[in-house]
Amino acid sequence: MLRDRLRLAADGVLAVLLAPSCAACRELLDAPSRGPVCPACWSAIRIITPPVCERCGDPLPSWRAIRQTHARCPRCRWRRSAIDHSRAVGAYEGALREIIHALKYDGRRTVARPLGRLMARHGAPLLEGADCVVPVPLHRRRRRARGFNQAAELARAMGLPVVDALVRARATSSQTDLPAAQRYRNVRGAFRAARPGVFGWRGAALRGRTIVLVDDVSTTGATLEACAAALKAAGAREVRALTAARVVLSRP
Repeated sequence: MLRDRLRLAADGVLAVLLAPSCAACRELLDAPSRGPVCPACWSAIRIITPPVCERCGDPLPSWRAIRQTHARCPRCRWRRSAIDHSRAVGAYEGALREIIHALKYDGRRTVARPLGRLMARHGAPLLEGADCVVPVPLHRRRRRARGFNQAAELARAMGLPVVDALVRARATSSQTDLPAAQRYRNVRGAFRAARPGVFGWRGAALRGRTIVLVDDVSTTGATLEACAAALKAAGAREVRALTAARVVLSRP
């Protein structure tokens, strides 16, 4: 086809003139027009496949090991949570970790659309029947420094209305180097629901809605938990969480 021949020619010119490299592995891109991440890196993502804990999304050993009606990991069987269901595309390691870093820290915003589509595909059961997606917000100072909110960029590829229904009520320390218990304390009370009519969804309130929280990574789940608690306090009926990656706490 003419379109394919033109794209092939364009890739050849871009490869010679710009020598662009993959945002994840840094190898030269053979087809720069197809995006900033090479096919090999997308293929190298370790997808988290069922069975998984329905609440946190962590892998479970096998279907035969699940004795309860609801498939939950040992932690979620006794821990209360404002999150009803969670899923992530893959483990926060290798190629997926590099792809997320390219988006989040290197400012490669064009990564967001294909990564968001990947999230939508693997998180389809969570998106089904939901009213909207809500990106985890950044504090205004961090958003100003980064120039964008990576969660919002990913949310736009979900195929549902994107509602900025949460605000960050206070700045928090970086979660990166904090242990799990301190992460929960760090974000406790850090989020609140925006007033109805402020967040641009035709003035609709959150009461009775099914909402999908969207973020790039879930490490301990502390940030998602704090956001879900704020949404439930505002009247949301169900809160689901969908992330590109999660730190896998248990191996099947």
